[in-house]
Amino acid sequence: MKNTIGHSVTLTLFGESHGTKIGAVLDGLAPGMDVDLDFINKQLLLRHPVKGISTNRMEQDKLEIVSGAINGKTTGTPLTILIENADTRSGDYNILQEVARPSHADFTANEKYHGFQDTRGGGHFSGRITAPIVASGAILIDALAKKGIKIGTHIKMCRNVYDRDFEDYNKDIGRLNDRVFAVLDDKVEEKMRDEIVKAKQNGDSVGGILETVIMGLPTGVGEPWFDTLEGELAHAFFSIPAVKGVEFGAGFAMCGKYGSEVNDELYAENGHIFTKTNNSGGINGGISNGMPIIIKTAVKPTATIFKAQDTVNFIKKENTKLIPKGRHDPCIVNRARVVADSMAAIVIADMLALRFGTDYLSGGDEE
Repeated sequence: MKNTIGHSVTLTLFGESHGTKIGAVLDGLAPGMDVDLDFINKQLLLRHPVKGISTNRMEQDKLEIVSGAINGKTTGTPLTILIENADTRSGDYNILQEVARPSHADFTANEKYHGFQDTRGGGHFSGRITAPIVASGAILIDALAKKGIKIGTHIKMCRNVYDRDFEDYNKDIGRLNDRVFAVLDDKVEEKMRDEIVKAKQNGDSVGGILETVIMGLPTGVGEPWFDTLEGELAHAFFSIPAVKGVEFGAGFAMCGKYGSEVNDELYAENGHIFTKTNNSGGINGGISNGMPIIIKTAVKPTATIFKAQDTVNFIKKENTKLIPKGRHDPCIVNRARVVADSMAAIVIADMLALRFGTDYLSGGDEE
């Protein structure tokens, strides 16, 4: 179960970067949910490399659903997605069988799998494995939207260039989900792209911060203590390659302030309860309070860079230097945004199924 996430709605990942196929199994889906191939392919396109600022590996993400759906609807049995790997150059990675790239998983994978791991293209640790996450998440994003729950992510920061804050959540989310480069302020896109290009030209890489908003989630979703809504979302977001930090609402910024400055005061209006501010990011006691869920995710610079670095040959236990080969992104923040949306959707679908029952996402009412 180490490659599976979820309790009621579960996602299991399989495959390696340069294997024949990669894929996922979505289990626990209600029967009768829409499986819109056009929407799935649209979401996959948001993850595709962007010319000039991404890897030169150009996979077409040819998708096949081999179980769990018929005539555009889920059957309620495990839904299996396969995606073809076609554009691979495995010879670039032969050295990784014994030499580790700094800040990558090469050494730790060897320690865990005793040398039997697939080292080609990073194997099972590769960002390539996020493609089936996006395909799976698309089914759930679509289902959640039909229940009035919207998810959107923007590039809050890339190499110290900042996007504007959300202003009108519903309008901004709609705008983001149609953009390949997900920023709210058109003026900052060129500046961010310039920073990525500059890093690429120098054989280096950059990171950034993603900000995800979940709108329309009912109150009362989540659990206290060990299956909190924050805990489940953080678990999922930390599964995204290169993520090194997750915070909710005002997060760490609250730590140096008084409680009177950050407490979210409540008020009633037209029979509904709201908070005047949203420093808690829509969650109290591990449970949704009806306000927007706000998540910021720290994405470190891509580990593989084309500069000579000190490392080790972990087979011979000797020091060495390495300039990696292969095709790699100088920045993954712009491509990771749709992965964040997808992971959020998978967790929210699971938590809703636990709260209201599996049929909730096929149009059934809350119990």
